[in-house]
Amino acid sequence: MNGFLGRVTTPFTFGLFAVSAISGLALFFHLGSNLFHSMHEWLSLLLLVPFFVHVWRNWGAMKGYFRRGSMIVPLALSLVAAAAFAIPAAMQGKAGSPRAAVMLMTQTPLDNLAPVLKTTPDALRANLLQRGYKVASTADTLASVAAASGAPAIKLLVEVMPSR
Repeated sequence: MNGFLGRVTTPFTFGLFAVSAISGLALFFHLGSNLFHSMHEWLSLLLLVPFFVHVWRNWGAMKGYFRRGSMIVPLALSLVAAAAFAIPAAMQGKAGSPRAAVMLMTQTPLDNLAPVLKTTPDALRANLLQRGYKVASTADTLASVAAASGAPAIKLLVEVMPSR
């Protein structure tokens, strides 16, 4: 086992780090996010296995870094860098899902949706009717109006959103 680990630990660490670095750069620059997101998460987790084996196999050298104090500054700087991202995000609180907000807005009766859109229920109904959509009453939802009119609900929501 020791010979096998010695032969594969560093190549696996290198290979998985390369995949993690390339997919991380692609995610950072928003290139093919749908291709790289799961790959980056799962293979970066898998990278922990050869990393820990590498640390275990080189524990004597690791202790030397701690004894000489040369590990403290890099670890401290790494923690400060992580905190620079984590603390502001934690202070913002939970933002919620934009997709869930859109779904909720399309499922809400026009009576309740109108104030969110800074209009009245009757004005919202008139706006939709003027655009050619079939609206029976202000108790309808954008989803039901869209279904009756053969249009996507998101399209209706975008059309009735107030301009900034």
